[in-house]
Amino acid sequence: MKKEEFFFDSRDGETSIHGVRWMPEVPASSVKGIIQIIHGMEEYVGRYEDFAEFMTGRGFIVTGEDHLGHGGTVAEGGTKGYFCEQDPATVIVRDVHRLKKITQEKYPGIPVIIMGHSMGSFIARNYISRYGSGINMAIIMGTGSMDMSVLNAGEALTKLTAFFKGSKCKPAMVTKISFGGYLKKISSPRTPYDWLSANEKNVDDYIADPMCGFGFTANGYLALFELMKRMQKSENVAAVPKNLPLLFVAGEDDPVGTYGEGVKTAADSYRKAGVSDITVKLYQGDRHEILNEDNKETVKEDILEWITARLS
Repeated sequence: MKKEEFFFDSRDGETSIHGVRWMPEVPASSVKGIIQIIHGMEEYVGRYEDFAEFMTGRGFIVTGEDHLGHGGTVAEGGTKGYFCEQDPATVIVRDVHRLKKITQEKYPGIPVIIMGHSMGSFIARNYISRYGSGINMAIIMGTGSMDMSVLNAGEALTKLTAFFKGSKCKPAMVTKISFGGYLKKISSPRTPYDWLSANEKNVDDYIADPMCGFGFTANGYLALFELMKRMQKSENVAAVPKNLPLLFVAGEDDPVGTYGEGVKTAADSYRKAGVSDITVKLYQGDRHEILNEDNKETVKEDILEWITARLS
């Protein structure tokens, strides 16, 4: 596996986005597909290197970028968890699309699969509504569904906090309301992040990583709420190409997906809109980060099998 790091211009007009590309040791003509990772909230694309190593070993290019306010995209002195002031929910999706176009220009004619995890799944669901005709498949990982009234309430509280404290403040009350209930089904949790994974080492590694768990700003939360509102609007669900294969994967014990129910609700919304190829796979005993659980090899094999079946 070869690894390249690079930068490209964000659609915010001022930031350089940090990108990573993992490539198989095969000629470009033998590459089976391009998998573009859209990482989650308060993490970075480098955490997916294990998955990239697995997929490059099967002939795929894997790429991804650190979103605004995340990972290597945050310049020295920058604010983690802050996107941009002007319409960040749109800019984030457009940055994903810009990387997709850059990759396709470098490797033309190769099928493209996007894979979004957690917040990345919300970005991916916005992406397929807007740019779905330009990709071959989408993997929606660790996603969920939320009542619009709850999102509107969260947005109102965040805007009020930002009004008094500024868009770069870290609103503790919003964080508590958003994530406070995620431990309720875990008996005797060791840490506030036990909902991420049943694998204790993964949780400890996340906590020890300075590029993870840094806390969102008010600006970040407003972008997150807007992404979630847009992805669930009926007109946006209806805009997804009817022939775009969708794979929904999540842990059965993932509170983000309401323990599987929110994942099923999301998948059903696309079925009702006429999307013809939808697969839902829930993993027993897994929490939020299914690519870091004890059964991660099974998860990776299942993803590979699903992609391969549709490439053929």
